[in-house]
Amino acid sequence: MLYWYKKGESQLKAYVELAIGFARTGVTGYGGGPSTIPLIEFEAVKKYKWMNEQEFVEILALANTLPGPIATKMAAYIGYKVKGYLGATVAILTHILPSIIAMIALLGVLYRFKESPIVSGMVQGVTPVIGFMLLEMAYRFFQNGRKGLGFPIMLSLSVVSLIFVQFLDWHPGILIAVFLITAYFIADRKEKAAKASAKLLLQRKEKSS
Repeated sequence: MLYWYKKGESQLKAYVELAIGFARTGVTGYGGGPSTIPLIEFEAVKKYKWMNEQEFVEILALANTLPGPIATKMAAYIGYKVKGYLGATVAILTHILPSIIAMIALLGVLYRFKESPIVSGMVQGVTPVIGFMLLEMAYRFFQNGRKGLGFPIMLSLSVVSLIFVQFLDWHPGILIAVFLITAYFIADRKEKAAKASAKLLLQRKEKSS
């Protein structure tokens, strides 16, 4: 009896943590989209440890290749990883509902004072904070890539990404998809080469014995 009680308590705790974590990202994610990503990373990686940083980077890349709001897609993935379909539902609803309710409640007020210098100053004041959060996360992603690929390759890919996204106006999802497919074929080729090399080495040992 005690075992089932503790198990139920543990399951409920997971849902509560999902609800609290994604409610925070929904409420504090000023500007939506990219500005919410560092907040989701904090909840998923640092606070609740639902995944490590490398997995977060991978799902961020995957979410960028799919249509729709990125924060909602990441909430769905993380919620599903933690507690399946119900966890995904909890994560999505708690992420979007607080901001929707607040937006509806404050819509009249914001519309009325949208030209106010006070409101304008508040927007300008919070923008550098969001910029710094995104820059700090981008730096950590660059460092992770440098460790895995080496500095020259990581720098080259960063420059290529900058050119295609900023100057050639490619959608980031297309570029990410190209990189993922290319990385898959390179990894598959290396794996086949390693297997062939191991097989050849084994044959040589068998002949020598």
